[in-house]
Amino acid sequence: MNVQKTALYNYHKNLGAKFVPFAGYEMPIQYKDGIVKEHISTREHAGFFDVSHMGQFFLEGDDTLSDALEKIIPADLKSLKINHSKYSFLLNNNGGIIDDLIVTKNDKGFCIILNAACKENDIKQISQFLGKNHKYILNNELSLIALQGPKSVEILEKLIHGVKDLKFMTGNNFIYDGESIYVTRSGYTGEDGFEISISNNKVEKLIDFLISNKVKPVGLGARDTLRLEAGLCLYGHDLNEQINPVEANLRWAIAKKRKEVGGFNGWDKIKSLLANGSEKIRVGLKPDGKIIAREKTKIFSSDDKEIGFVTSGTFGPSVNAPVAMGYVRSEFSEIGTPIKLEVRGKKYGGKISELPFYKKSYVK
Repeated sequence: MNVQKTALYNYHKNLGAKFVPFAGYEMPIQYKDGIVKEHISTREHAGFFDVSHMGQFFLEGDDTLSDALEKIIPADLKSLKINHSKYSFLLNNNGGIIDDLIVTKNDKGFCIILNAACKENDIKQISQFLGKNHKYILNNELSLIALQGPKSVEILEKLIHGVKDLKFMTGNNFIYDGESIYVTRSGYTGEDGFEISISNNKVEKLIDFLISNKVKPVGLGARDTLRLEAGLCLYGHDLNEQINPVEANLRWAIAKKRKEVGGFNGWDKIKSLLANGSEKIRVGLKPDGKIIAREKTKIFSSDDKEIGFVTSGTFGPSVNAPVAMGYVRSEFSEIGTPIKLEVRGKKYGGKISELPFYKKSYVK
């Protein structure tokens, strides 16, 4: 399989990026400053991420488009206002998560941001539910840039007047350099910030402006530490087709109306889990001391019963401590419950922690 590159590949190279293969793309994992400095500069000032490997999937159609999508996505798409976004999922017949995604309503239909590794399968799954009057396109002519951090709004407002008026999970069309671009106030770091959908031939000019305003480039390494501190899931690690939204502790992302009425893939199972609880559930984990419990680390109760496993773990630079998420049997999920983590054959102490580890700073 050919490794793909985003429109900014050479730009990243010139910035001194170190690349890794990720979801079929050659992506920057870090730059010259390193992961910790990139992480801290995002928390304290602003950082930009090239997330153009993700799929920008546009759907158009009549009023039946919402009905079609609601069979596979448990959001209330009929009530979603234009230029508003929702976090949701594609679900399989058993209620398992095929992908987690952001759905935005526009004046022609919807734009769905798909995870890079899942794009092709997502489109195959969604297209099965579409009718003759529905059209769709994966637009590869667009780049997607995430600008994240407390100074994001001040910096972007200088260039694109009006972005300061956006609230979290809303967006709009703006004119930049003679072209229409779409900006949403959203992100994946726990900070205030924006995601900017812009044509491939204009993206370098945008990045030039950001760098001139002391915005640091940030790679996948710091993207992972930032999202984990914010308690946000990474598909393929914390979520997969064998895990449903209730087990993932994401029942809030199923719309209230959909919880009452159902009508989506896996509804019977999810209805039962909503009423009775699940056997396992995603939790925050705080290891004692400086030990890092990485993915697949086994979790034990204080009396040495195996009760779960870690799905994401790292050192959190902003909290100056190791942080992790994983799944445990529900009876051990209460915050503060003592646990043991088996790292390199030895058991270390820890406890079940509240999520997120780092307080989110969204503009509601």
